Amino acid sequence: MTTSVTTKGRSGKVRPVRSEPLPPGLWKMGVVLALGPILALLDTTIVNVGIDSVARDLRSSMVGVQWVATGYLLAISLTMPLSGWAAGRLGARRAWLGSVVLFVLGSALCGLAWSTGSLVAFRVLQGVGGGMIQPLGQTIMVQAAGPIRIGRVMGTLLLPISLAPVLGPILGGVVLEHLGWRWMFLLNVPVGLLTVLLAARWLPTGARSELPRPRLDVTGLLLLSPGLTALVYGLSTVGGGGAASPVAVAAGTVLLAAYGPHALRVGRCGERAPLIDLRLFARRGFAVATANSFLQGAVLYSSMFLVPLYYQQVEHTGAVAAGLLLAPQALGTAVTSLLSGRIADRFAPRPLILIGIGCSLLGTLAFTQLGDGSGPADWLVVGSLALRGVGMGITVIPGMAAVYASVEKAQVPAAAGAVNVLNRLGGALGTAVLTLVLGQVQAGHPDHPGAAFGATFWWVLALSALSIAPAMLYPGSARTAD
Repeated sequence: MTTSVTTKGRSGKVRPVRSEPLPPGLWKMGVVLALGPILALLDTTIVNVGIDSVARDLRSSMVGVQWVATGYLLAISLTMPLSGWAAGRLGARRAWLGSVVLFVLGSALCGLAWSTGSLVAFRVLQGVGGGMIQPLGQTIMVQAAGPIRIGRVMGTLLLPISLAPVLGPILGGVVLEHLGWRWMFLLNVPVGLLTVLLAARWLPTGARSELPRPRLDVTGLLLLSPGLTALVYGLSTVGGGGAASPVAVAAGTVLLAAYGPHALRVGRCGERAPLIDLRLFARRGFAVATANSFLQGAVLYSSMFLVPLYYQQVEHTGAVAAGLLLAPQALGTAVTSLLSGRIADRFAPRPLILIGIGCSLLGTLAFTQLGDGSGPADWLVVGSLALRGVGMGITVIPGMAAVYASVEKAQVPAAAGAVNVLNRLGGALGTAVLTLVLGQVQAGHPDHPGAAFGATFWWVLALSALSIAPAMLYPGSARTAD
């Protein structure tokens, strides 16, 4: 069935926009391109469950084995800014396939690791491949879908983001119990090979671009990638009070500050393409959407950190069960992502995003009442998590659709790299801030750990409320179809 809505074009005349079913070829592309992020994101969470087993088997200290997780995250931060250049230089399809192959190779080597050092090195290789899978997949899908289908295809691609935090710990626990920690990595190999085979069959090769292939901005790479890596590392460890954290944050900030004028200069001269084109932020739609994505990352990742931690520290729940407690939120996000994708293609983003933020705010209120033996009822916690998930699902898809609707088709690879980097930075910053807040409150009230979490969730509420500001700058009338 075909439906239609009316929008205003650039001429100001009202005209219908047809919302047609997605063709089968586009659905096949969506399935393939969703498999890659599922592998990369599951591996981010699944390994955390097995860290203790890895340390025992390889006779390593917990300090050393923590780099199995940290090295992977830093490698992702290092390579994600390269996605736009890789798409222009190699083609998005070829670069995506190469990233998946590299991730699968790293997974196989991780399963064969003989020491902590070798495992960390192979995890870095894994992260180098995994860092570009998500932005390159979004690039392929958005360019194939066209502007009037962006919402629906983004609803498909963003499903892994909502499900991975729940499936990772559960799958990790099952694998550890029945197969051992090496299979946390080896299971990626057959799934990854299937992904490559399906991609070779279902992903279109695309027309060869007549534009010159961009040269790598080496200076920008030396400023941006190490800057992002240092900043993410510093923010992710700042809660531990280590001496390296402020040094890493300062170094990352300096490098990123130096990248700004360099990127603008490179963009003006046109000799090579900047890794992240800062001129995109001159577009109001892109600037608003990426600011909203940054804040959404802060709210999402910080709350996914706080909720399981509360149940582990205060309720003394196991790691797998604590991860399972996030299931209502993930399911709420997954269901509404698919539904809001269709709605986002037909209606303006501002009212949808404001409704989503409102649901997230209401869903967070119950957690501000966490205490020691007197918190909200279990049914209220489950309902609140589901409502938070619904809010995130309503908010994320129109926001991502607005990002890609605000740029030209040729700028999609650069936009995908920028929005994914900022979302990840928002997550690192939000988690670091709330870790510091939680630590300070716990230090002041050591006999009331539950109440400390309740106080910290007021900060989560404030972060959610802060996202209202950029949301108000989205278009309030139906999206233009040009």
